[in-house]
Amino acid sequence: MKGVEVTVERVTRSYGDFKALDDVSVTIEKGEFFSLLGPSGCGKTTLLRIIAGFDYPDSGRVAFDNKDVLSLPPEKRQSNTIFQTYALFPHLTVYENVAFALRLKRVDNKTIDAKVKEYIRLVQLEEHLYKKPSMLSGGQKQRVAIARALINEPSVLLLDEPLSALDAKLRQNLLIELDHIHDQVGITFIYVTHDQSEALSVSDRIAVMNKGKVLQIGTPYEIYEAPATRFVAQFIGEANIFECTVLSCEPYEEEYLMKVDVPALGAVIQVTDYDPQPIGSTMDFTVRPEKVRITLAPPRTTKAEVNILKGIVEEPVYSGFQSKFYVKLDGVNETLVKVYKQHTVFLDDGPDIEWLDEVYVSWHADDGYLVKDSSQ
Repeated sequence: MKGVEVTVERVTRSYGDFKALDDVSVTIEKGEFFSLLGPSGCGKTTLLRIIAGFDYPDSGRVAFDNKDVLSLPPEKRQSNTIFQTYALFPHLTVYENVAFALRLKRVDNKTIDAKVKEYIRLVQLEEHLYKKPSMLSGGQKQRVAIARALINEPSVLLLDEPLSALDAKLRQNLLIELDHIHDQVGITFIYVTHDQSEALSVSDRIAVMNKGKVLQIGTPYEIYEAPATRFVAQFIGEANIFECTVLSCEPYEEEYLMKVDVPALGAVIQVTDYDPQPIGSTMDFTVRPEKVRITLAPPRTTKAEVNILKGIVEEPVYSGFQSKFYVKLDGVNETLVKVYKQHTVFLDDGPDIEWLDEVYVSWHADDGYLVKDSSQ
């Protein structure tokens, strides 16, 4: 495996009274595509800049393959950084932009030519080799920036919101290309983004950050399906999330079947892999909108583990491939529950559920999740 292991140990960074990073520790494995994800101001770019050597922590340690790099300037670290602004030389061609770093090192022309063409092929810009940046689209400029960063053969590629200036469709296409490039070069990628769909799409693992702290590190599946805190549950995707109190907790196969009192919903049955929770303890109950079923007729089930509630469609939103429903539940503080219904068949007359329809919403106890940490 190429690349290096990047270790961040108890890093803190303040700017006056503002604490950008608060005792952050992360280990990024060799060759991993790792994302730092969070809202603006959460500290993710500050952490990337410290890893790159453009900023320095007040305390803590940064190491590549267990070698401390804090004393090294950016050009002496085994890393290169790609910024959202491309930072190309406007007067140079694509070829010369990519060759620039090798020319600084006084590499011979034959080697430069072979290397430039190798990395231009990697980013699929062979037809644009002798164009200047003003003749390229935003996506093409970013691919030039990627080739220029990779030609130095770094062990770590740092990407600071590299796709944020692109439109949505181009951003998705380039994201797939970026993942393909990572598979080919095999080095460590550290990717900063505020877009959770980007992070979920390409990452081996993700660190979710907020207010200078790392709240959870895990695979995209773990982050989405088993959020560690209320903030993570709300930030990643969409979620119905409510405070609850534990009423009972009984063994269920290899897990536990809990009944919780959700003031916004009533009594809810939930399967959990947590250790037994004390009666009366408080948690957050969450269920993703796509895991909730919506029907005009009562669900046909005899399973005690299925939660069934009745309500009225307050707002239907048709989105082509799916419909989003906001359902006001009967007699429970007029709570709204979000439900997403995928359109898997041709809709000759549009969705069968409409505004003000009386409906049933249901989900199995396996499909919700209990979040222990409500403080963040």
